[in-house]
Amino acid sequence: MASAEGQQHPLGVYYKVWILLFVVSFFSYMVDYLHFEGAVRWGLILLFMFVKAGFIIAIFMHMKWERLALQLCILVPPVFIAVLIWLMAIEADHTFLTRIEFFGESTFIPESPHHN
Repeated sequence: MASAEGQQHPLGVYYKVWILLFVVSFFSYMVDYLHFEGAVRWGLILLFMFVKAGFIIAIFMHMKWERLALQLCILVPPVFIAVLIWLMAIEADHTFLTRIEFFGESTFIPESPHHN
């Protein structure tokens, strides 16, 4: 009976990435601890979030060792979806502002329902 050959990744890679995730999480928590404000705060939070997600996908989900075609099949569609969501957000803002410009503020005052 033939035994199945499997690909074995060195455990050191997993330990290093695990420690690196702790370091990146530390910096992510420091953003709140140091009271960053506004766009800097959200930019750093998103940056650290994407870095951690990238390490998890690449190493712990074994994406680093997959063929490029499979990597692109998995990673490209979410990028297109994010671009389409961004375009819809721009269009929604434009549509809302156009409606305000066209219709203006409502001056409708309902009349009382009683009859004399």
